[in-house]
Amino acid sequence: MAHEIEQFTDGTAAFASANTSAWHKLGTVTDGAMTADEAMRIASLSGWNVRLLPLTATEITADGTTPVEVAQHFATARTHPKTGRTQTLGVVGSDYHPVQNEEHAEFLNLLADESGAHFETAGSLKDGRQVFLTMKMPQTLTIGADDDVDLYIAAFNSHDGGSAFRVVVTPIRVVCANTQRAAIAGARSSFVVRHTAGAKARIAQARSALGLTVRYAEEFEKAAQRMIQAEMTLNELRSVVDELWPVKDNDSARTKTNQRQRWGAISNLFEHADTQASIRGTRWAGYNALTEYANHVAPARGKNDAEKTAARAERVISGAANDLMEKAFALTTV
Repeated sequence: MAHEIEQFTDGTAAFASANTSAWHKLGTVTDGAMTADEAMRIASLSGWNVRLLPLTATEITADGTTPVEVAQHFATARTHPKTGRTQTLGVVGSDYHPVQNEEHAEFLNLLADESGAHFETAGSLKDGRQVFLTMKMPQTLTIGADDDVDLYIAAFNSHDGGSAFRVVVTPIRVVCANTQRAAIAGARSSFVVRHTAGAKARIAQARSALGLTVRYAEEFEKAAQRMIQAEMTLNELRSVVDELWPVKDNDSARTKTNQRQRWGAISNLFEHADTQASIRGTRWAGYNALTEYANHVAPARGKNDAEKTAARAERVISGAANDLMEKAFALTTV
């Protein structure tokens, strides 16, 4: 699986990153933080004018061709940021209402104005079908003595009908860049807005629903502090692993081999990984060993190392392991 960052014929790519280049080495790296306008311009996200176009089908018979209107369905289309031509992106129903990239950025910009956050990344995936923008919050959580966790707000949108407008609050360990979505009781870490007539109003509501991440940050930090003060044995971690990836006695030999290899990798992270050095032997270390495995070590499809690395990176971006990590948090927290 490739990175799927949109690339143009002039050699540029629809991706911008503040200060640090991404693993795929595409796009533009800025010297310092970005504003909303800069993120949109540098990542080629401005002026798309996403719109709906009527759909027709062509029936071919012995008598010739006949155009047929496709009722209640439309093609989503944009103005290509480089060529200026109309480009179709997907097929949607009659209740679909586009959320423009400018509205996407403005939502985050309001949060930036109030919180001091800055734009961290912006980009287009799958030839314009998906768009993302992320902001880094100014506060850093310190778990224990020196385990630093940054907070990010990421907003995702699709223009092909494939997914809703989604905002996620995610803490990321600085040392290994694990995406950590935790199921924190009473603190909302995500908000979904469907592409309907009320989408704009719902995006406005998302600001208060997210609580500007403050409640989530407080609850996450409290939970992590409890976890770092609680010991975890190897046997306790094994019980968590067995619950996350259950294997039955009558399962195939291959499944049991995968189980042994998985446990070997996770136990090695827990006992020996540099990323666990300052938190060794704690439930926080157990949780981080699980998330590091799920995002960066678990087997990935690919013909070579480069493709496997790309697949793992896509796994982090897409949140494919989110459900697993939320369950891991529930099983390791105290």
